[in-house]
Order: sequence, then structure tokens, then C-alpha cells
Amino acid sequence: MKHLTYTLVLLSLGAFASLAQQTKVLFIGNSYTGVNDLPNMFKNLALSMGDSVTIDSNTPGGFTFNQHSTNATTLQKIQQGNWDFVILQGQSQEPAFPPSQVSTQTYPYAKKLDSLIQVYNPCAETVFYMTWGRKNGDASNCASYPVICTYEGMQQRLRESYLEMSLNNQATCAPVGVAWRTFRNIYPTTDLYQTDESHPLEEGTYLAACVFYATIFRKSCQGAPYMGTGITNSDGFNIQTVACATVLDSLENWQQYGSLPAARFTFAQTANQVNFTNQSLRATQYSWNFGDGSALSTQNNPQHIYTSNGQYIVTLTALTACGDSNKFTDTITVSAVPNGIDELENDPGIQILYQQGLLKWTTTQNLKDITLYDAQGKIVYQNAISQGIQEARLSLTTGIYWARFNTKSGQIIKSRFAIVQ
Repeated sequence: MKHLTYTLVLLSLGAFASLAQQTKVLFIGNSYTGVNDLPNMFKNLALSMGDSVTIDSNTPGGFTFNQHSTNATTLQKIQQGNWDFVILQGQSQEPAFPPSQVSTQTYPYAKKLDSLIQVYNPCAETVFYMTWGRKNGDASNCASYPVICTYEGMQQRLRESYLEMSLNNQATCAPVGVAWRTFRNIYPTTDLYQTDESHPLEEGTYLAACVFYATIFRKSCQGAPYMGTGITNSDGFNIQTVACATVLDSLENWQQYGSLPAARFTFAQTANQVNFTNQSLRATQYSWNFGDGSALSTQNNPQHIYTSNGQYIVTLTALTACGDSNKFTDTITVSAVPNGIDELENDPGIQILYQQGLLKWTTTQNLKDITLYDAQGKIVYQNAISQGIQEARLSLTTGIYWARFNTKSGQIIKSRFAIVQ
């Protein structure tokens, strides 16, 4: 098969300085990244949202992954290490070529760059920058490969290739091209292209910056005050909305092959007892906040008993060994907390009361300890009783319980009772 050729466009981008910040991002690409200074636009957007970043880039015009894989500047910046994210953007036409050509001309060098990233940055996430199709397709290669004669055909091939690179390299994908297509369809009167029908106007670069913000921070940039220098508030808001929805509404589509954690859980509730099922992905540690002021739990699938009626926001934080984290929240409504007791059978001299999560007992005996059993005979509470103490904070569900008290004189006092709502 005849190999397609790509057009070399040289656009320069001046070097820029950056301050040491929290999230470190390296951009490796060409003029699609360099024009309008996407790295700094991303940085300014993040700062306006309260997220500090350090950026660096190498974006020689027209560069391919092959050229980057032997470029001294690219290699030096990757080997600098300590990056949190490394963005890889290929030549704008090449990934849209026939699959057989892309598999030999593009994929091996994407693999080479990703491997180098992992050697020098073992905790970095490689992010493949899915670009957009030419405004009216790739006219220069249309005759040889009719699939890319149209924008839609070219965009589909770019999508396929960048997702395959993400799969092959266990990396995340930033779906700029998908957001670009959506924006074109919804807002056809707002142009994203320069007159060459290839490179982005500032609006197009801002769309890419918003996609990267949502991809890296996994949260929306809607309402961000920073919108570049020549973008109207209306266009800026529309760009924010489309870009962030593209990423976040289908987040797992874009990060499923990488190493970033995705927190999620389901729950089953019986009255005030809630059993949580952890469905997080790519995480090794967990932290549960049940929203009621109780201690955090690090169990995988915890059970929690609420002691008061109300609505509670439960937050699961999922973490990786490298310290990447993701949060998921859901609301629990509790309206049936046990708050009463039926005394079924007591030994003389003991009275039991349960209210608002507090088990109280009254007796004239000098007690030594208490053991509380549920209906299945399982010990649910056991403790020594200090002088004068006649209560214990317990989260009990409805049901039958037996309490056994040992006195300091060696006697045993028993009580059988039912916790009711």
C-alpha cells in the first residue's frame, strides 16, 4: 500500500518559565500544542480554579513520535523526572492514516516514549492527546485513503488510533478530538480553526485546555474565570461545558487503560444499618467518611450503623500506591434509627434502657463487667464496668439481645430485651 505523507508546518513557540507547584505536567507535541501556548493556557485555567501546576513542553512544528523519540530536548525533559503527567501528542495527520501504516509508523515510537517516561517517572501518568480532524478532511491524502477525505472520517481514525495507543501503553486518553466534534455540532457558528483549516484558533486551544483540566484533575472547570484573552464569556462558558462534559460524563472511557484510580461504591440499607460494597478501580487503599462524625474506616467493604435519623453524605477516597486519589460521594437517608427497648426477661434488680445510641442499665449491684449478645449468640459488646458507670455508647439494630453482667461479688445478672424503633 502506498504510504501517505504528512504536511510539515513549522510554528515556533518561545520558552516560558514556570514556578515549582503541586501538579507537574510535561507536554510533548508539535504546533497543535505550541500554537496559542496550550501549556500556559492550561496552567492559567488551573490556577483560576485554585489548582497549582508546574508545566514544561517541547513542541517543534510538525514533529512525530518517531522524531521525539530521538530528540535530545524531549529526552532530556522526560529524564528530568518527577512529572505527574506527561502529555504525548502525535503529528496531526499521521494517526489518521491506514491502521497498517499507523502500526509501523506511529505505535512503536509511542511505546518507546511511554517506556522512557515510566523509567524516569515511575508514578507518572502518560496521557495521549487525541487531536481533531482537519476542518474538511485531509485533502492531501484523500486520493490515497478516501476514509479521511471528510472531517468525520478523519476524526474517527484519530479516535481509534489514540484509544489504541492508550490501550497498548496502559495510559489515559485526553479526548480533545471528541470534544471538538461535539462543539462543532452544537455551536457551528463558533469557529475553532485558523484559516489553514488545521491549527486551532484561541477558542480551539481553550477547548483543549479545558479537556486537559478535566482529564488531569477529574473535575469540571465550568465557571472558571480564566477564558484566555480573546474569547467571549458566552463562547468560553460553552467551551467549558462541552469540554468537561465530554471527559467527565464518560470518564472511564478515557482512563480505563491507565493507572488513575476511580472511586465508586454501592450500598444496601436496612433501617439504620448500611452495608457498603466497594467497586473502585485501580486502587489499593481506601478511606471512608460516613458523614456522621464517626471515625474514618479503611476497610474495603465496611458496615456502618447510624445512631440518629437524617441525611448523611458518604465519601469514599480511593488511593494508589503512588498517592493518586479519587473521591466518590453518595447520600444516605436514615429514618428508622432504633430508639427504644422492650424488656422481655430480667433478673431481679436490673433495668435496661436504650435511646439515641446509648444503652443504660440501673442496678443496686456492684458490677464488674458486661457482655452483650445478639440473637445469633454473637458478642456485639464486651467491656469492664468502672465504678459508677451505667451506660455504653452502642449502635444497635432492631432485634433481640441478651446482656450478662458479672458482679464483683461473683454473681451473674442476666437481661433479655428487644431493641425497637
